[in-house]
Amino acid sequence: MIRKAEHVAMIVTDMDRSIAFYQEMFGYQVRLRGQGPTREMTFLFHDNQPGFEIELIRDLTPMGDYSEQGLVNHLAFTVDNIDEALAYYREKGIEFKTEKPNSSLDGGRTIFFYGPDRELLQFVEPGKDRK
Repeated sequence: MIRKAEHVAMIVTDMDRSIAFYQEMFGYQVRLRGQGPTREMTFLFHDNQPGFEIELIRDLTPMGDYSEQGLVNHLAFTVDNIDEALAYYREKGIEFKTEKPNSSLDGGRTIFFYGPDRELLQFVEPGKDRK
């Protein structure tokens, strides 16, 4: 039986740059960083989300096309007020894919943007039934 989401793994090209992005923009912290013979990996956690992590993976030698192994479509972050989040992160230099948020199925609002390796990220303000 599944209890919870464990982590999301994303391929990056510059580990230090990606770590800095998730730390400075969203407050994630490094739990573990290391490397094996073919990959460097870092696990990031956030105090407000115990038990969920972001795994960053950087190949030390190119290993081919990841699309054969599946792609992560996007990583979503919950925000309490999407308008405040937009203003705050625009000040920090994030450019959003649209000017205004879109409506979600549950009556909330969402907006997409990119991380440093063009990984697709999303802010979600849940609908009133999920707040």
